[in-house]
Amino acid sequence: MTTASAAATNGPDLLMWVAFPYACLAVFVAGHVWRYRHDRFGWTSHTSQLLEHRWLRWGSPLFHLGAFMVIAGHVIGLAVPASWTAAAGLGEHGYHLVAVWGGSLAGAAMVAGLALLCARRLLSRRVRLRSLRSDKVLFPLLAATVLLGITATLTHNTFGPGYDYRATVSVWFRSVFTLRPDPGAISGAPLLFRLHALSACLLFAAWPFTRLVHVWSAPIGYLARPYLVYRHRTAAPAAGRGR
Repeated sequence: MTTASAAATNGPDLLMWVAFPYACLAVFVAGHVWRYRHDRFGWTSHTSQLLEHRWLRWGSPLFHLGAFMVIAGHVIGLAVPASWTAAAGLGEHGYHLVAVWGGSLAGAAMVAGLALLCARRLLSRRVRLRSLRSDKVLFPLLAATVLLGITATLTHNTFGPGYDYRATVSVWFRSVFTLRPDPGAISGAPLLFRLHALSACLLFAAWPFTRLVHVWSAPIGYLARPYLVYRHRTAAPAAGRGR
């Protein structure tokens, strides 16, 4: 943190945008280590497909496809500086169009899938009775994070005058991971963006204690796995047959 930034930042900002994110990241890392060492056999998605599959058939693909697109958009928008995308030939206007409309499409798919999954868990008695206590924390927190992000985009960029979060929120995000936190970069951002950032920090803190850990166990190795060859074995002729 620079001297000028520290002087212009008050105590609550330091707590929310420096101490709180680092605490959540510490829980994220330590929680994964603890979960792997003490609950290795519970490191799964705890699938409930056998209990109900009609809602899951639509909700799961929509949610996962939307989530992958949203994560990719966040990586580009938060981790990649604007100067890099400009050097790659993507101007501010082009980036804005891709971010707003692509993000809205990805967000809509993710919200629709999450809504189906939440409704399935609430309306299907068999699934509801077998829900974990961590699910009661994960699903509301995940829904709040997604809805805050969608609402911020719609309010300020899709239907609003536009807000360049890459000059504020993105600067703060990168500063946290470079160990030079700049709370002043996000303290003046619109409320919806700040709430979205705080809820995302909470989601990362809760991550290792929920079914989200299955993300790190994606069966990527199956893509390079050699084909299984099945051979048909002809039954041996019975002794004495044909004599």
